[in-house]
Parts: sequence; C-alpha cells; structure tokens
Amino acid sequence: MTESIPASPGIEGGAGSNPPVAAPNVGAMGAVSGSPFTSRAEAAQAVKSADLLLVIALFLIMIGGYHVHFMLTAGDWDFWIDWKDRRFWPTVLPIMLITFVAAAQYFFWENFRLPFGATFVCLALLVGEWIDRYVSFWGWTFFPITLCWPTSIIPMALYIDIVLLLSKSFIVTAIVGSMGFSLLMYSNNWVILAPFHQASEQYGNLMSLADIIGFHYVRTSMPEYIRIIERGTMRTFGKDVVGVSSFFSGFVSIIVYFVWWYVGKMFSTVKYMAKI
Repeated sequence: MTESIPASPGIEGGAGSNPPVAAPNVGAMGAVSGSPFTSRAEAAQAVKSADLLLVIALFLIMIGGYHVHFMLTAGDWDFWIDWKDRRFWPTVLPIMLITFVAAAQYFFWENFRLPFGATFVCLALLVGEWIDRYVSFWGWTFFPITLCWPTSIIPMALYIDIVLLLSKSFIVTAIVGSMGFSLLMYSNNWVILAPFHQASEQYGNLMSLADIIGFHYVRTSMPEYIRIIERGTMRTFGKDVVGVSSFFSGFVSIIVYFVWWYVGKMFSTVKYMAKI
C-alpha cells in the first residue's frame, strides 16, 4: 500500500505549494527495504525533530547576526542610560531595527504564512543583548545592569506582526506597521527611562540624572561630542522633539522596510544550496 504525506510549505513556491511527497511503502509489520523508518508515525516524528532543530539553529543565527548588525549601527544608543536621549535614540534605533524585522516577516509570511517574523528576530536580539549585558558589561567591567539595560522592543514587534496578520499586505505593514513600530519605541520604554530624567544641579549646571551617570562612569565608546545632542538643530521644529524624532524615524523606517523586504525575498531561496 502506498501512503502520501502532505509536504511542508516550501520556500520556493510559497505556503503549501509543494506537491505531496510519496511516502515509503510501509506496512504495518515493518519497514520496506531501503527505508530508515519502521512506521509512518516514526517518519513524522523525525520530520518534527528536524524542524525543531532548524528553528533552534535559525534562532541562534539571528542572535548572532541581528545582534552584530544592531551593535555596529546603533549600539551606543542602546548601551548607556545617558545615551537614551529624546532625539537620536528614538530616531536611530527604529530605523536600524526595522531591517531584520522586514526580512524576517517576508521569510516567515511568504513561505509559511506565519505572522511572527518580527517577534522571532526581536526576541533573538534581546536574548543576545541580555547575554552581552551580563557577560561583557557586568561580568567583565562591573557596570551596573540598571544603567545599561537594552531597549524594550517586543511590544513594537508584536504590533507590526499584528498589522501584517490583519492586513495580509506587506504594503500596509510597511506604511502603518513601520510608522507604529517607530512611534511605540519611546512610549514603550518611558516607564523604565523616566526616573533617570530627574533634573539635578551639579556645580552650577542643570542636567539629568542620566547625564550625571554618564559623566561619572568613564567608558570607551563613540566620541562624546555626539552625545551632546541638546544643541542639535532638531529643536528648531518644536520644543518637544520626541514626536518630531519619532515621526521622522517612522517615515525613514517605511523606506527601509520596503528595501529589506526585498532583501528577505532575495535570500529566501534554496538556489544557493545547489552550489554547495
């Protein structure tokens, strides 16, 4: 007797596009010569185990790849409490974060119809971030964890995944999702950040508690003049610059999302495997 096992959604053809694959001729009493499995249930279990290993491997790859990308492009704004300012922090981070989010959403949605690509990669990034904080910042240099916590990004990832799930359109996700992804960052982290914005006078200078911490904890990072952001020109557009920064970041994130959506499309293929 010949049985058929529905194939998993394939990468090349989209969700559920692969034709059914003929299973080995397996009888109730044992395996046919040449088959490594003794039953259909055993074959299905092997497929599940292989899928689980692939998901774990992909998660570890995202921890490394996304983490390195983020550290090189926006690391300092995420490291230090005094760098979490109201201008460059809500501007730079969402633009750098939306890259892997867009590529991951293409991979999971177009190939498997799974609406959690953004949450998957953001969770991987946070795992890498917390390992880095405890090993590098606290373990090696005794820098207090409470002063170098990573930015909370899971609510932003959940939002853009929900937009994709409800709209089923990458164009709507790029416009509505990317804009909301950027706007949510500052408000999402405000509860953690607010205590460090208490005003304090030090030697005749008015500064925030976060700035005092930055001056007292000496560290190697990007040049400090970049951190003096309150003299920037963005104040020209309004007194409270958080909104301006967030909306500007949202508009740029829309463009970046389109670009990285196609980056995800370009790499979501198995044609490169033929050369290995």
